[in-house]
Amino acid sequence: MRYSAFAAAMLFACSTFSTFAYAQDAGDPVAGKAVFARCAICHKVAKDAGNGLGPNLFGIVGRKSSTLAGFEYSGPLKASGITWTDDKLSQWVAGPAKMVPGTKMAFPGITSKGDIRNVVAYLDSLK
Repeated sequence: MRYSAFAAAMLFACSTFSTFAYAQDAGDPVAGKAVFARCAICHKVAKDAGNGLGPNLFGIVGRKSSTLAGFEYSGPLKASGITWTDDKLSQWVAGPAKMVPGTKMAFPGITSKGDIRNVVAYLDSLK
């Protein structure tokens, strides 16, 4: 009986921890919006705002790269075949040229893992 209670407590603790860890991994879209201010120099995010120096990022999550009408993408990005998932966006935000050598995006990347998670959470909210 004692072992059953211990096993149940451990199972609860592990499931609670993994839920907490996932919640931390998800990022904070409000904090991400503040970090995104660096990106807003080139990217618009309103639904019908058009493109800036970079493509409009409204609805980016789930979109195949290089498919937004009215923006001229680099050859390497067109050839990449990327679909923008949270994982791919995290890689991109960390260093576009590392992910797709030859991209015309000159942004060096964000080094803080927390900032990356938050920006991706913000991009996720743009639907």
